[in-house]
Amino acid sequence: MRSSGGLPRWIYVPAAIGAVFVVLPLLAMAARVDWSQFWSLITSSSSLTALELSFRTAATSTILCILLGVPMAMVLARSDSRTIRWVRPLILLPLVLPPVVGGIALLYAFGRLGLLGKYLDAAGIQIAFTTTAVVLAQTFVSLPFLVIALEGAARTVGADHEVVAATLGARPTAVWWRVTLPLLAPGLASGAVLAFARSLGEFGATLTFAGSREGVTRTLPLEIYLQREVDADAAVALSVLLVVVAAAVVVGLGSRRIKAGGASGWQ
Repeated sequence: MRSSGGLPRWIYVPAAIGAVFVVLPLLAMAARVDWSQFWSLITSSSSLTALELSFRTAATSTILCILLGVPMAMVLARSDSRTIRWVRPLILLPLVLPPVVGGIALLYAFGRLGLLGKYLDAAGIQIAFTTTAVVLAQTFVSLPFLVIALEGAARTVGADHEVVAATLGARPTAVWWRVTLPLLAPGLASGAVLAFARSLGEFGATLTFAGSREGVTRTLPLEIYLQREVDADAAVALSVLLVVVAAAVVVGLGSRRIKAGGASGWQ
């Protein structure tokens, strides 16, 4: 039997089970919150500092993702080079890499004794265990989300409009700004939203590469982890706050554009 939407009726059963599996833990967490003390729990000095740092670093990492990810996505989408095909899995590797492993990799690259870090340290530039390290850790784990979303959008749009613009005499830079980028705007918006949300929730790579210094590297996920050891009520309240903020970012800024921009490209 088929439903009015054209799907078999039985398919709604596993779909409902999956929905319950995702929603139930969130409801259980919300039920655990001491709502009478909720405001005081989330407005402590350390919590507000961590929230502010999370927004600041996530916004910065998203900008970096856009600056680096847009060219990467276009090269992946447009190039037929065998080398690019081999490089693509490496670029997308952070999608499946355990975050703590990413943090260790960043540490060995940019730490004081790292591959590049030793030269930076000799020049008086320290990255590890600073706010810059937080931004780099967030960018490392978030960049593939933007790249794969935008790559999918670029493949869907195709290059026909660009070819027509070129045949009319438009230079490559003009084609990029006036044709390519506007066509990719929905995919870029969806990728940016995904990157921001991923950066906002980053924990493992940040803890490993940047540590947990209040006001410097202790983002909201790290604050939640620390509060869990000393004040479970505060940890749960902050967890709910992070869920609400992340949901507001995705739903408020990106839900329509994700649907229109071909978010299936990152799946």
